[in-house]
Amino acid sequence: MSLARIFSRAQVGVQAPEVIVEVHLGNGLPAFHIVGLPEASVKESKDRVRSALENSQFGFPDQRITVNLAPADLPKEGGRFDLAIAVGILVASGQINCPDIHRYEFYGELALNGEVRGVNAILPSVLGAKEQGRCCFLPAENDNLASLVSGVARKAVYSLQDVWNDLLNQQPLPLNICYPEQQSQRDSLLDLSDVKGQPGAKRVLEIAAAGGHNLLILLY
Repeated sequence: MSLARIFSRAQVGVQAPEVIVEVHLGNGLPAFHIVGLPEASVKESKDRVRSALENSQFGFPDQRITVNLAPADLPKEGGRFDLAIAVGILVASGQINCPDIHRYEFYGELALNGEVRGVNAILPSVLGAKEQGRCCFLPAENDNLASLVSGVARKAVYSLQDVWNDLLNQQPLPLNICYPEQQSQRDSLLDLSDVKGQPGAKRVLEIAAAGGHNLLILLY
């Protein structure tokens, strides 16, 4: 198979629109092109993905690689598409054979050694995946925050090798799903001390709660 379609998501404010990462391996001189309105940080993913694949002991295709981030009129930025692009290359080159690849979404920035780094706006992404009934492959450092969304299927990964092992059923990753009853238990453990910063606002809340007073919040 010389063509792969991998699902991911962009970040647009508090929204995470779906992005289809299309990877095609064609004939011609070896080259690596990314199209689909990518910002500079996305274009730089070519070097990160290549190094991550080689340092993870995968083969990098000696072909003309074209990556299309669809829809083409949606701006893409950041390193969040690195993992999806790498998986697309592995699928297109036959190094991953997964008939159910359409049931997954991938987010994560790749380090040069193949490690998967965290990304921003993980909550809108997993919410979007939940609406589509897909399982998310996401950075391990984002998994705790993603667990705030009940009912979404997640697989936390530390490296590109983890993804390959799971998709080929070599070493399947744990499927993490937080159900509503678990969510209520988690919420009961939250404390105002978990809020970072805003010491003045927290003190006002504590005084109002301790004295049973009313509280008026004005948003500007």
